[in-house]
Amino acid sequence: MRRNAEAETEAESGKETRTVILGVAASDSHVVANHLIAHALRAEGFQVVNLGACTSVAEFAEAHAEHPEAEAVIIGSLNGHAHADLQDLPAARAAGRLCCPVILGGNLSVGSYKGAADHDRLYALGVDVVLSDLDELPTALGELRARSATAAAVAAS
Repeated sequence: MRRNAEAETEAESGKETRTVILGVAASDSHVVANHLIAHALRAEGFQVVNLGACTSVAEFAEAHAEHPEAEAVIIGSLNGHAHADLQDLPAARAAGRLCCPVILGGNLSVGSYKGAADHDRLYALGVDVVLSDLDELPTALGELRARSATAAAVAAS
């Protein structure tokens, strides 16, 4: 596992622990928001596998292999190079190495203009959710979990 990977949990005993994998995109060393997000998720009872800064798609896939119970991979990017950093995502998805939803947030493109085309390029790579506001993260995780439960119920019937 990565040099700074840590699995942390502050979930109350007896309460179901939800796991997420968190990291910052490969070319990005901005970690302040990463640590704040990890802290907020732990406060909500999540086990956070925090891979820190400069995390490649391969490292996210390795963490998912070690934590298959993870309900999502959450990737932050502030330098605007998320599209370039996630070029290996389609191959990781196709190989079955990253099967859980991928959530991406932050400053996702270079330049002052941010449009729908930027998000479309990320969805085309295999990103499931693009967040424009950190406050959307709990709702996104809840919706993904509900979607997963519905799909499991349909598969079981």
